[in-house]
Parts: sequence; structure tokens; C-alpha cells
Amino acid sequence: MSLRRLRTRGFGRAGAVAAGALIALGTLVGCGADTAQTGTANTGADAASFPRTLDTVMGQVTIPRAPQRVVVLDTAELDSTTLLGVTPVGAVVPHTKTAGGFPDYLKAGLADVTDVGPLLEPNLERIASLKPDLILSSKIRHEKIYDKLSGIAPTVLTETTGGPWKANLAVHASALGLDQRATDALRKYESRAHALGELIKAKHNGTAPTASVVRFLAGPTRLYLTQSFSGVVLADVGLNRPANQISSDPKKIMVEVSPEQIDSADADMIFVATIDDPGKTPKNAVTGSPVWRDLAAVKAGTVFEVPDETWMSGIGVQAAQRMLADIAQATGVTLPAE
Repeated sequence: MSLRRLRTRGFGRAGAVAAGALIALGTLVGCGADTAQTGTANTGADAASFPRTLDTVMGQVTIPRAPQRVVVLDTAELDSTTLLGVTPVGAVVPHTKTAGGFPDYLKAGLADVTDVGPLLEPNLERIASLKPDLILSSKIRHEKIYDKLSGIAPTVLTETTGGPWKANLAVHASALGLDQRATDALRKYESRAHALGELIKAKHNGTAPTASVVRFLAGPTRLYLTQSFSGVVLADVGLNRPANQISSDPKKIMVEVSPEQIDSADADMIFVATIDDPGKTPKNAVTGSPVWRDLAAVKAGTVFEVPDETWMSGIGVQAAQRMLADIAQATGVTLPAE
């Protein structure tokens, strides 16, 4: 899908942006799904390293053997498992997707995966019926039902989701016995992000542009900070952030802004994600306001609409790789090969 510039009333039509970046991504996204297996051998796992005991936020969890039937209860865990070549037997669909179904960027390999949602109240009976040997989620999502989940299968929770996605991937990989595979995938991503950043800086006379990430949803508009998932990816590329978007608090990933405060999103370029149905958000009112129209990025035609499911809820290497393609396209450079 081609990246779109967000058009605002009163401004000229923006020129087309090169689409080669998205083509280069095709092979990358397929790598996890093509080798994934549903309810079969966890290929690549170090069987000799099991049983293994993990120190988790909920205490020690022992996993007796290399997991073969995995249930994941959020999109970050879904991104992690499929990246590592393991298709879960059960997963929840994104709670932000009223149309239903798994994330578009992953769903090609998930035809046989059972929906065990909704996210905040997973169907425990359905999970148990799948006879999982591992359940992955986070404390912020499912601490209240941890005892019930761990009564079904060994359950590994990370503290939270979002910003610490790289550390969370390491936890998921350790539970699956696929540590090296995760390390290799993350290293490839980080190398690609750095190479992309160098191309962008070269195009901008040695200085990377500033970037903001705005999300429209039902309720107050959100401006995402450096500690968010998207913020980490922008930092990996080396894009600069406006001073008001830099956070040292890992729990502070975004701020809510009113239409009158949207000027706090001002930057050289703005990436805009919209959750599900734009009509249920204040997007039209905000982007039609004088404050929005006065932003430098709006005047320059450097506001880009990006997929919410990758920039906001993907929270994993595969989603991050998609973000790199979007950033390359928006900045007019060719996405480096893996």
C-alpha cells in the first residue's frame, strides 16, 4: 500500500512519493510466515535447553519442553512469534479493529489461527480447548487473569507493551527457545534502520529532519513521545524529535492534545495514524483548523498518513520494518536492503 500525504484544505496537491521502498520490503515480511507452523514442531528451538526456567515479572516460570502450541494475547506477541517462525494456535485480534480479523500485515499466514479474544477479556475456555503449552502476554494486559492462564499452560508475561519491545522480544524468544533467531532478526532491523538514517541525513545536508507522530482516535488526539514504540523506531533511524516530545520516563509514551494544542506536533514532517474509523475521531475537525493549517509540515506538504496497525499496535520487528519502508518513502530515499 502506497503511503499517502495528508491533504488539508487550502494547500496545493503534493507530488507523488517514490514507492520503491515498499517493494523492497516484500521479501522481509514473508520470512516469518513462510516458515511458521501451527501446532507442529517448533523448528529451530534448542530442545536440549529445555526444561528452562525464566525469571518473569510474575516470578519464575518453568517451561518443560520446546513449545509447539502457543497462544498469544496481544499483537506484540503475535509479531514476535511469527517473526521467529512459529504460528500460534490461538491469538486475539486487535481491539482497535472493528472489522475484525488479524493485522493485515501478518494475516496471510494466520488462516488456521483461532481467535481467542477479545483482548481485555480473553476466552479462557477457548484457550484451554487449544491445549497450549505456552501462553504469552504482558502484565499490563492480563495480570488479573494470570493465575487462570497459568493454570492452563506456562504463562510468560512481560511488564508492559510498547516502548520496551526489543526487551520483550528477547523474553518471547527465550520462552520459545529461539534466542539466536531473535538476536539475528533484531540486528538486521537495527542495521537497516541505521543505513536508512544515513541516507536521509545525506539528503538533508548531514542533519536529519525532525518528526512527529500524531494519532487520531475516539477521544483526545495523541502525540507520541520518544518512549513509545514508534518513538524507538524513529530514534533507531536517527530522526530528530522536537524538544517537547522527548521523554525520559518509560511510562510516559504519549500526551493528549486538544485541537488548540496541535501546534505542539510541529516538525519538519508529521506521520499521522488514524485508529479504525476516521469518522469516529476528531481528525477532520483538527486537520481543518487554522492551527493545523499553520504547521510547517502542513505548509510544506510533508504530512504523511501511515497505518495504525503497524505504527501503533504492531510493536515488533515486522511492524518496525514496515515503518522503515514508510519513512523511506516519505523522505524520498530508497530503503536499504536487509
